[in-house]
Amino acid sequence: MAKKESAGILMYRWRNSTLEVFLVHPGGPFWAKKDVGSWSIPKGELSEGEDRLNAAKREFREETGFLPEGNFLALAPIKQTAGKLVYGWAVGGDCDATRIVSNTFSMEWPPRSGKRRDFPEVDRAEWFTMEVAKEKILKGQVSFLEELSRTVEKDLVTET
Repeated sequence: MAKKESAGILMYRWRNSTLEVFLVHPGGPFWAKKDVGSWSIPKGELSEGEDRLNAAKREFREETGFLPEGNFLALAPIKQTAGKLVYGWAVGGDCDATRIVSNTFSMEWPPRSGKRRDFPEVDRAEWFTMEVAKEKILKGQVSFLEELSRTVEKDLVTET
């Protein structure tokens, strides 16, 4: 059985000389009351034969309604539980986190009720400082934040 792959985008910006990252919170009843350790970069599974960066852009748009543009920096892939590989790209950008529009998924809710309900794949998004983002993001994705920090700091040192 082939391992599943996901791809996503870590958008970042500078506010008052502080690096901030854009993260999303998963929708649906399982995640409704979870906060710390439950946020993620906008990401999703690749379709068969799909280019990874194109998949990351598609997922970002599906989950937020926005399409980031710019120079995409490939980040080192991470292996999540069950062996799934997640490919990530960082890109500078900006958007209004309060204006996201997410696609939906359907599931039986409440369990064993026979009733199906639609839920947004992402129920909210927010810009976080790196310090807060490291608390909010899924632990398996912290390395994306760390790599972005190292890269951005290196670029700042190079520019001066």
